[in-house]
Parts: sequence; structure tokens; C-alpha cells
Amino acid sequence: MSRIGKKIIKLPQGVSVSLDSDSNVVVKGPKGELTQPIDSDFKLEFNEGEVTVVRPSEQKRHRALHGLYRSLVNNAVVGVSEGYKKELELVGVGYKATNQGNVLDLSLGYSHNIIFVVPDEIKVATEMVKGQNPKVVLEGIDKQLIGLVAAKLRELRKIEPYKGKGVRFTGEVIRRKAGKTAAK
Repeated sequence: MSRIGKKIIKLPQGVSVSLDSDSNVVVKGPKGELTQPIDSDFKLEFNEGEVTVVRPSEQKRHRALHGLYRSLVNNAVVGVSEGYKKELELVGVGYKATNQGNVLDLSLGYSHNIIFVVPDEIKVATEMVKGQNPKVVLEGIDKQLIGLVAAKLRELRKIEPYKGKGVRFTGEVIRRKAGKTAAK
């Protein structure tokens, strides 16, 4: 049984959490504001600099959602205080990435460039250093949105297992397959 839901969420300096009338958790901090809807049955207990998510009963549905809501509120607290960052590498000959504002222009080995519009909530930066793979850096306060955008970028050129070419997270380990010549 998971005990994540019982953990206390410690609030950093300058972060405030409140529950509005529509059972949305509103988290405000130095980097911005996030709203996370939760089930109206669940309540929040506020102590000095700490928040606890309280489930109403021991029903299976309430037990199943307890850890989820605690994690979602904690992710919002971390997002507005520290923020989240994901780095992607473009591995392949001739792969390039440039950006103008929140519009990414990717050259991923297709006959055409791919124009990818990133949501305004996320800051995008590209790095092209000679001798290294091009990098795309995504920064923002919403962990779910950054993960979604990163997954869509990875989907544009999936990693192939023979040469390891494609879009990957920085530091990700790829399981490589042996080619035909390995059989001899």
C-alpha cells in the first residue's frame, strides 16, 4: 500500500496554497501561479508552513486518489518555487534546432523542416555547439505540460535501436541492437 498521500507537503518561503470554492487548489509562488483541480471530497489541512491532503474515508476510490492528489499538489508547489527543466538532444548527422520565441524549427533528417509551436507557459532555448549534439531546453512551472511537450518532441523522430539516432533526453541510456554483421 502506498503511503505517499500521508506525507506532509512543506511550503518553501514565499509559496501560498489555498482551496477555492470549486475545489481547485491554487498555488502561488515567486515563479507564478498554478491551479490544480481535486475531488471535492478531499480536504486540505494547513499548519505553519505545511499542507496535508486528507481523504474523507477508506473507500477504494478515495485510497486510490489520495497519493495522486498529494503528488499533484506537491508538483505545483515545487513548480512555483523552483520550476522544472527538461533537456533534449538531437542525435544524428545534420540534425539542427533553432528557435524564434516559442517557435522551434527542427531539421530531423526529413525532406522538410518541422515547425513546432511551444505553449507560451514554457520557455524554449536551443544550443548548437560545434562537436556536440544540438540541444533543446524546456523550462517552466507546470511539470505535466513540460512532460507533454517533451514527449511530443521525442515523437517527431523516435530513437532507432541500431545507430541510436533520434530525439532523446540528455543522459538517457539507449539499448542498442547488434546489426547483421554481428551474426558472422
